[in-house]
Amino acid sequence: MPEVRTWQLASGAAVVGLALAAGAVAAAGPWDSGQRKAERQWAAAQSPVGGAHHERRRPEGPAPAPSAPGVLAALGAPRAATVSAPKAAADLAKVLAPLLGDPGLGTVRTACVVDVATGRRVYEKGAADPMTPASTIKIATSVAALSALGPDHRIPTTVVASEDARSLTLVGGGDPTLDSAGLRTLADRTARALRDRGVTRIRLAYDTSLYAGPLRHPIGPNVNISPVSALMVGEGRVDEKSTGAATRSGDPAGDAARAFERLLTERGVASSAAPAPGRAAAGTKPLARVLSEPLSALVERALTNSDNDIAEALARQTALATGEEASFAGGERAVTGQLKRLGLPLAGARFADGSGLNREDKLTAGLLTTLLIRAADPANPELRPVLTGLPVAGFSGTLQSRYTETSPGTGLVRAKTGTLSGVNTLAGTVVAPDGRLLAFAFLAANTPSREAAQPALDRLAAALAS
Repeated sequence: MPEVRTWQLASGAAVVGLALAAGAVAAAGPWDSGQRKAERQWAAAQSPVGGAHHERRRPEGPAPAPSAPGVLAALGAPRAATVSAPKAAADLAKVLAPLLGDPGLGTVRTACVVDVATGRRVYEKGAADPMTPASTIKIATSVAALSALGPDHRIPTTVVASEDARSLTLVGGGDPTLDSAGLRTLADRTARALRDRGVTRIRLAYDTSLYAGPLRHPIGPNVNISPVSALMVGEGRVDEKSTGAATRSGDPAGDAARAFERLLTERGVASSAAPAPGRAAAGTKPLARVLSEPLSALVERALTNSDNDIAEALARQTALATGEEASFAGGERAVTGQLKRLGLPLAGARFADGSGLNREDKLTAGLLTTLLIRAADPANPELRPVLTGLPVAGFSGTLQSRYTETSPGTGLVRAKTGTLSGVNTLAGTVVAPDGRLLAFAFLAANTPSREAAQPALDRLAAALAS
C-alpha cells in the first residue's frame, strides 16, 4: 500500500532529519532549483527520460519523497549505541557476502561501502578493480561538470543577426533540454526584435560548430541517444512527448532550425529560403536568446532519469570550460583532467563517454564511493546536486518501480542505476538504522539478465538500510 511506503520514508527521514538545524540544511546547497522542486511536482507530471535500458512502468505511486535534507542530515546524525568498528565491519560482511554471491550478479562482482562522515570503508570486495560501470559513470560526469562550471551555469541558445538584421543564424550552445516551449519563446523574442527594426523577411542559417567530432555515439544509431549535436529540440526525439527508449531524429539540428523557421513564419517573419547549415558570419550581433535551467537541475535530471543526451552534453560542456575540444575524445580528456584536479583516485578509470553507453568506460567501486563522499562534503556545496539527483528507491526515476512497499530500502536508498547487456551496477547512498549515511557501489559483469541482476543489487542496498 502507498501508505506503508510513505510512513516508512517519513519515519526514516525523521531519524536523520533532527540532526541538522534548518538553517544548516538551507545553506548546504542549491536545493530549490532542482530535485526538491522536481519531487514536489512528481505526482502531477513526470519528466521525459532518456536512459539506456532503464525503461520502467509508471504505477500509481505515493506522494513525492522528501528530498536531500533528510539524506544529508545523516552526516550530522547522532550515532546509536556504539559497536566497535571491526565488529560492525565483520557483521556487515556476514550480511553482504552471501548477497554478493547471488548467481544473478554474474561471474565478476565488486563492492565498496563507506561511512560518509568518517570516510572509513566498512566493506569492500575488489574495490580497486576497474569495471564497466554502465550509467553509474554519470556520477563522475556530473562531478566533473559541476566542479568545472558551477551549479548556476546555464546553456544558451542564441539567434544572431547581420547588421541589417536580414540574415539570421540560430546558434546551438549545446542545450539538450531545449524544448518546443523554449523554441517558441526564442521565436517570440526574435520576431519582436525584427519588428522593432521593420524586418519581415529573412534568410535563416543554423550553426552547430560549437561541438566537434562524430555526431554519432560509437554504439551507432540507438533509441537511447540522439546524435550529439549542439542544437536540438526535445533531445532529438521524433515524438517530443515520448519517454525512455524512443525513435530519434537523424538530423536534430536541421529539425530544430526548420521548426524555428515555421515559428517565425507564424509570427509574420517570412524566410526567403530553407534553413541551411553554416557558421555565424563575422559582424553578426546577438538578437535573442533563451537559457537552459541551471546546471544543477540538468545534473539532477540526468541522474534521476539516466538521461544519456544530457550526460553527453555535460561532458562536452566540461570540455568547453576546460579548453578541450567539445567531442567524445575531448570530453574524455576534460572529465579525466577535472577529476584529477579534484585529487580523485583514477587508477584504471576511463571516461570514453559521458553517459556510460560505451563499454570502454571503466570505473572502480572505490572511485564511485569517493565521488559520492566528495559530493556530500560540506566543503563542496557545488557538487550537492549529485546527491539530490539520485533516484529514490520506490519513488522516483529509475528506482521508482524497483523497490516494494515492504522493502527496508524503500525511501532510504538513493542510487544511480547502470544497465547494459551483461552489466548491472548500482551506486548511491543509504541511511543506516543507526543514522549513518553510507555510500556504496556494487558492480557486476557477465550477468545472466537484467531481471536477475537488478533485484540482487537492490537486496544489497536494502541490506545496508536494515
